[in-house]
Amino acid sequence: MRMEKAYSRSGSKLGGFNNLRRLAYFAAVVETGSFTAAAERLGITKAVVSQQVARLEQEFRTSLLTRTTRSVQVTSAGKVFYQRCALILREAEDAFDELGEIAQEPTGTLRLTAPFDYGVTFVVPAIAAYTQQYPDCRVDATLRDQKVDLMAEDIELAIRVGWLTEASVQARKIGSFQQLLVASPSLEKEVAQLSQPEELLKFPFIANKALPHPLQWEFSLSKGERRTIHVRASIFLDATLAVREALYAGAGISILPDYVIAGDIAAGRLIHILPQWSLPSGGIHVVFPLARFRPAKVRAFVDILAHREQQRQEGAFIK
Repeated sequence: MRMEKAYSRSGSKLGGFNNLRRLAYFAAVVETGSFTAAAERLGITKAVVSQQVARLEQEFRTSLLTRTTRSVQVTSAGKVFYQRCALILREAEDAFDELGEIAQEPTGTLRLTAPFDYGVTFVVPAIAAYTQQYPDCRVDATLRDQKVDLMAEDIELAIRVGWLTEASVQARKIGSFQQLLVASPSLEKEVAQLSQPEELLKFPFIANKALPHPLQWEFSLSKGERRTIHVRASIFLDATLAVREALYAGAGISILPDYVIAGDIAAGRLIHILPQWSLPSGGIHVVFPLARFRPAKVRAFVDILAHREQQRQEGAFIK
């Protein structure tokens, strides 16, 4: 959490306000792991941070940090105190942000995270459009398939592709995707003979280890018939785009989301197998930390991404 913008301003000399400053200094030390890094974040000297945290401890006669020559450790009392500090400081930051919303113009740095494949394919172009439309904004994006703790890493929004399992977030669904069974055109003659999901076991399968169950798939027909298939993989890869490259090379068959391969199918680089059988669809959500207020920079980016996602659903981005 970056609270320097809320607590680097000159203000009252009342003890209450000084204590609020000390909360910010203490929180910065906990979050960065050192007095030096906290001072750099806050834009003040290390001596000031150390002195103010020490005064906080003296005032309440409680040890919050254990200091050694190599590290700073948080005491049990410090951990409890930090949790309350984080809430107070986050509310204060929201108050300053909300005050700044009078201008209604997005500014500042937007911190977001997204899965790597969807991020590269659709979030990065949305970021480019966003920074072109709002030149006073910057974007700090993390693209990785592992879920990020939004509160711990000071992330303002995350893109979740699939099925939401988090309870401590707010979410907005902006789209959906289909999963498609595909192969290289080099296998077209062989796969053209397929009519039942069980027949997939005859072919080498490329498994995506980024998925929770990469070898178990449920197929269904429009009339309600369902089949659960346990495939045998010949190749295991841990990234969707890597699976696509293996498909290009004719290494086997696999299942990928339509937002990755719609253009490949349209261009003939991949072929859709068993189109009469469907696989479970998933949602594309934007999720936020729990809060009452969303800065203009967040709302503006979500609007751009949602619009582009709608265009994708309508086929505007097939390449």
